[in-house]
Amino acid sequence: MILPIVGYGDPVLRKVCEVITPEYPNLKEILANMYETMYNAYGVGLAAPQVGIAIRLFVIDTTPFSDDEDYSTEEQNKLKGFKKTFINARIVKEEGEEWSFNEGCLSIPDVREDVYRKPTVTIEYCEEDFVVKTEVFDGLIARVIQHEYDHIEGVLFTDKISSLKKRLIQKKLKNITEGKTFQDYKMKFVAAKKGR
Repeated sequence: MILPIVGYGDPVLRKVCEVITPEYPNLKEILANMYETMYNAYGVGLAAPQVGIAIRLFVIDTTPFSDDEDYSTEEQNKLKGFKKTFINARIVKEEGEEWSFNEGCLSIPDVREDVYRKPTVTIEYCEEDFVVKTEVFDGLIARVIQHEYDHIEGVLFTDKISSLKKRLIQKKLKNITEGKTFQDYKMKFVAAKKGR
């Protein structure tokens, strides 16, 4: 089932999300819905708070990036078919010299900004089997992981840009909060909740 994506300004996007157990209600269904919602919106990652659930869960599929000719064949091959579920994730280490990439977010439509992140990340997490594993990821996969991980920590990519750039996008962010934005996927806005 395709779920509405929560828009910028909703308090759920600012929550530090809760750790879950294998007994979490309807987890398989939530995961299936999150993947379906992400694909419907042409996203490469989606975190549970973006569908209104404040739990430490996000999903990633970087395959759409594998068609980009800006990347080496090796990087394209790594991105193709990289599909993974991250439950109770905890970043252990971020390493390397920060690099810039133009990021966007399904909860913040029509806003894209250059964000600096470290190129290598060590992360501890579980997949659906709840077996804890620690892995190292780099390049664009690491970036997508860091972006989604920020969501479960209540952080948005717009928090990582300069104050000047924040001022320049203020009107767009206000429009999203008020539901005055149009996109090809279902969204839920704060203004609608308040009955405006």
